[in-house]
Amino acid sequence: MQRMNDLRRIDLNLLVILDALLSEQHVTRAAERLHLSQPAVSHALARLRDLLGDPLLVRAGAGLIPTPRALELVAPLAEALAQVQAMLAPNAFEPATARRTFRLAMSDYGAAIVLPGLIRTLRQEAPGIDLQISHGSRESMLEGVINGDVDIAAGVFPEMPNELRSTPLFEEHYACLLDRNSLTADAALDLPTYLARPHVLLEMRGSGTLEIERALTALRERRRVAISLPHWSVAPALISGTDLILTVASRGLRDIDQQSLLVVPPPFLIPSFTFVLVWHKRRGADQALNWLNERIVQGRHH
Repeated sequence: MQRMNDLRRIDLNLLVILDALLSEQHVTRAAERLHLSQPAVSHALARLRDLLGDPLLVRAGAGLIPTPRALELVAPLAEALAQVQAMLAPNAFEPATARRTFRLAMSDYGAAIVLPGLIRTLRQEAPGIDLQISHGSRESMLEGVINGDVDIAAGVFPEMPNELRSTPLFEEHYACLLDRNSLTADAALDLPTYLARPHVLLEMRGSGTLEIERALTALRERRRVAISLPHWSVAPALISGTDLILTVASRGLRDIDQQSLLVVPPPFLIPSFTFVLVWHKRRGADQALNWLNERIVQGRHH
């Protein structure tokens, strides 16, 4: 009976507001996200503090920071709201009439591979579905899926937490990009040349290209990284007219200008890897998310 009395005190809208507050960590931004007034969100926060017996969010400068109790609530709150949404959703998902926003996390490499075909599919089959794309390190993308800030992450994730599910999109291997004039006509890219040249490293918030470094470490060799940057799109332009070498996933080099640039295999073994889609197991009943996953998988070779 006590449990029922406790439940009667909780308005589901309060949980939605708490989810927005924990995500935005700012009353005004949470109000804008929910299309509510700032006083309404402030009043809801006061009720939540009373119900849960905790400040939940405390002021820090211009924003708010969550208390330890609030941080404990992030994952179970996201799971509870997802289950309620799945329970209340119509029995059948209708792509042509659906209106929904999905949050996808991926690198700009992943975006270049996944998005062009996916966007064409959505415009033809589900024009009411919108996408919000974010990017970050592997760790931050998985964390976003776990805490509910991200619906789907696409990338390479050697370590997968138990609460997440994944499906492979494709197998990928590495290739090297060089200026065509930086090698003599009959020369090959051998290991001594590779090690003697300066390199461009694509690095996202400290994650680095670990597979390449591990392969070199196995040979007891190291390369000199002359430029480290987080932007995939600009990296090929840095190679033209220089002695630099860029070692990256091969699919990102499909549209390279073959007149001035040369794509060759690495002169040592770098294991291939699997590019996957990741979502939370609590979203298994979400028909719209399942449909979106299927469309991404179907377009993986495009």
